Amino acid sequence: MFFLFGKPLSAWASAPHKDYPASLLASTRTSNKNMTITCFIRYEIDPYQREAFKEYAENWGRIIPRCGGRLVGYFLPYEGTNNVAWGLIAFDSLASYEAYRKKLKADAEARKNFETAVAKRIILREERTFVEAVDGAFNVSAAPEGAR
Repeated sequence: MFFLFGKPLSAWASAPHKDYPASLLASTRTSNKNMTITCFIRYEIDPYQREAFKEYAENWGRIIPRCGGRLVGYFLPYEGTNNVAWGLIAFDSLASYEAYRKKLKADAEARKNFETAVAKRIILREERTFVEAVDGAFNVSAAPEGAR
């Protein structure tokens, strides 16, 4: 069964879903003035439907920004484990995530993308975790040659 936000897709289509885990509702302390949370999605995919998942992910490249999320990216297995893929979507706050979810539910292309994934059984399982970047350990470039 395909789940979205911990609910079966059919339930997602008609329910308001304000049941965030308590850990997400607790305030988070960070030195970053514009706290960003990232929804880290781990997918177990059918390895024989890699191309179908790729198309599914590419569709989100149009949908997610339109609905208010900042798409960090979708990632397919390249070498090693062949049935795990990832998606990362960033938000300024949990409030912006909630607004995104409302827009996503109303978006016809988003609904079609979910329905296609269900019909083709592309995604076997999905897990969502919300994370924040560690200051000083995110998006750090390699040091130039000779620099210490």
